[in-house]
Amino acid sequence: QLQLVESGGGLVQSGGSLRLSCAVSERTLDYYSIGWFRQAPGKEREGLACIKGNDGSTRYLDSVKDRFTISRDNAKRIVFLEISTLRPEDTAVYYCGAAHWISLRSQDFVSWGQGTQVTVSR
Repeated sequence: QLQLVESGGGLVQSGGSLRLSCAVSERTLDYYSIGWFRQAPGKEREGLACIKGNDGSTRYLDSVKDRFTISRDNAKRIVFLEISTLRPEDTAVYYCGAAHWISLRSQDFVSWGQGTQVTVSR
């Protein structure tokens, strides 16, 4: 069964850094791409970065690619999202999801984690 569990969120000061983790079930990275999304109150879910599990190829939202880095550890079955120079507008619930191909469109994702809250103070 496909399962994803996010962790690593919290309260961070503006300018700080954070690393989010998405732990996935066995064999997930062999067959799926894992994407990171965020959703702020009153806004649509936004695709930030995606990594293909088997070969590590990546795709980023242009507006975040200078500050966000997606990576994976296949042995530990974890996909990371590192965020640097955090801004108050980065405040959102961050989700990871699994898709059959690399994508930043939420409709392409077939399974989601429960989300982790990131709050950036001024």
